[in-house]
Amino acid sequence: MRRDEASAGFTLLEVLVALVIVGTALGASLRAVGSLTQNSNGLRAAMMATWSAENRLAQIRLAREWPPFGKRAFACPQGELTFSCEEEVLATPNVNFRRVEVSVFDPQNPQRRIIKLAQIVPNNG
Repeated sequence: MRRDEASAGFTLLEVLVALVIVGTALGASLRAVGSLTQNSNGLRAAMMATWSAENRLAQIRLAREWPPFGKRAFACPQGELTFSCEEEVLATPNVNFRRVEVSVFDPQNPQRRIIKLAQIVPNNG
């Protein structure tokens, strides 16, 4: 048997190095997939929260409400997510308009605001 034929395979060390490289690459890809999943859930919650706030602002516009000044909190579920909303009505320099701000809060962490939308409401009366 010649020396070239005996050394034609891989050594145990080479195989172990290759396994470490493959394992590291797989671990990094799993972390990336987990991060994408988490970002996807966050984007979905932000989109649903935006819909909740937009629904309340559209309700004010369509009903031609002249909301009273102050703050009020209410539930604003969207799908299976149970958001809580806070509406604040503020004065504007023109007495015929009011500023309505709707904030939507995270159901898991009520201190964390997901989104805040505002609109100006005219006095139609």
